[in-house]
Amino acid sequence: MAEHSTEPQGAAVGVRFRPAGPVHRCDPGPLALARDDRVIVETEHGPVLGTVAVAVWPHAGGALAGRVLKKADARDLAREDRGLQREREQQRAALEIARRHRLAAKLVKVEGSADGSRLTVFLAADERLDLRDLGRDLAEHLRLRVEVKQIGARDEAKVAGGVGVCGRELCCSSWLREFQAVTVKMVKEQGLSLNPSKLAGQCGRLKCCLRYEYQTYQELRRALPAVGARVESVRGSGKVLRQNILKQTVVVLRDEDGVEAEATLDDLVVKRADA
Repeated sequence: MAEHSTEPQGAAVGVRFRPAGPVHRCDPGPLALARDDRVIVETEHGPVLGTVAVAVWPHAGGALAGRVLKKADARDLAREDRGLQREREQQRAALEIARRHRLAAKLVKVEGSADGSRLTVFLAADERLDLRDLGRDLAEHLRLRVEVKQIGARDEAKVAGGVGVCGRELCCSSWLREFQAVTVKMVKEQGLSLNPSKLAGQCGRLKCCLRYEYQTYQELRRALPAVGARVESVRGSGKVLRQNILKQTVVVLRDEDGVEAEATLDDLVVKRADA
């Protein structure tokens, strides 16, 4: 007798259980689901309310986080509201207890489990702290299993959420799953001025979006003569003063009269040997 695979035959969906949490691959069963649908998913921890973030999972195979039981109804949403209200009360209690411990830390958020039996407390601090006593006091006061996590500036912005200067929800709290290094070199490569007030995100670090076009700028820059290189062009021969990367032009200081002239790649008669 042929063995039956436990893998669902239909496409999987991606479900997010927390606003800033990861997207989990789930079996939709017979349900036709669209993005932003609220659903109840049967997980190893029991039924959990989530939001469809990916209507059709782009890759086949892989572990499933659970099976979608149904679309959420009014009772499920009301239960979620009660859970959020409980979290707000727990956050006020956690803030009061944290103040008693006089820690050099900021209470960012608390998150309760789906069944209300566990609580995660997020604290932001610059220096490493011993949070064991705080965790014990919180567990005793709230009569729950409590985990206290210390996070950095970027994770603080991710957990707290917000809207960036672009007018959109912060990348880290909406879709960006991993933080990658952002350096001053990336800023310089894109010809941006080193203005901290414009380059820093809500976390106070360099904005993650500075990475998005960095590779494109690198590729475009390779096609242009370097600053300081000597070139010949139909607009006159001289030394390259500046590059206009997006326009794919260079500004040349002409030898003949000292005037600056903008030349395209097509204007160059003699390009770099490696171009």
